Amino acid sequence: MEVAAKKKFGQNFLKDKSVVNKIIQSMPNTDNVIVEIGPGLGDLTQELLKKKDVIAFEIDPDLCTLLQEKFSESLEKRALKLHCGDVLDRWKQHLVDKEYDLVANLPYYVATNIVLRALRDPNCKNILVMLQKEVADKFCAKPGQREFSALSVLAGSAGEVQRVTVVKPNSFTPPPKVDSAVILIKKNRSIDDDNFETFLKIAFRQPRKTLLKNLAQSYPKELLQQLFQTLGVASNIRPHEASTSIYHRLYEMLKEKIDGATTQKQPTKRESAKKSTT
Repeated sequence: MEVAAKKKFGQNFLKDKSVVNKIIQSMPNTDNVIVEIGPGLGDLTQELLKKKDVIAFEIDPDLCTLLQEKFSESLEKRALKLHCGDVLDRWKQHLVDKEYDLVANLPYYVATNIVLRALRDPNCKNILVMLQKEVADKFCAKPGQREFSALSVLAGSAGEVQRVTVVKPNSFTPPPKVDSAVILIKKNRSIDDDNFETFLKIAFRQPRKTLLKNLAQSYPKELLQQLFQTLGVASNIRPHEASTSIYHRLYEMLKEKIDGATTQKQPTKRESAKKSTT
């Protein structure tokens, strides 16, 4: 059975066996089950199954049929579990009910969202994925590099991040218009704080402006200046120049000051009772 790549699913099938081998060699040595999102034609799946059990999620019904035929024996032995449908519809707090490593060649259009979900998921312990190089660079960037972004802070907050390899378009069929890259995130904790993500979006909203100016659009400028001084952060520092630890400390201090001020403004029960009797 032949299946043509579909644009609506962002399909580019990896055909380069040397890249597949590099992904396999880079897999963390754990006892965790493997989760693969978008197995496509099953070339990576085939190699993963030589190592461990795999839970795969495929959105394309035609590819699901192909995979069911190709891996009928593995499915029968329960070495492979195949879920047909959109993985994001199934992904609540946990994608699967056991510890897992995510190993996948991700479709570009949904790759960032999937990596962020995996960073939040406590059951996901490692993330070894291929995605668009431009996005991969943002996840891997270090403070001071131009590519350093909110994605860099989130990935660095979750654990150790490294770029495994760059993959050229001719490694795929059909070839994409841009380079890809494989990255590995070895998690030591999960990042699941919507308010912190919002804070980072504000901080990096206009990368060419100073961090202080960006944050001052949403927080009191005088308070920010005070916190910058306390932390020894220059007022003219740009978003990509601040370290991950600075972002966490700023966020925590802002939360403490603003939440504290809000709490102080709330009348006590006794004060409320007094007001109601006057």
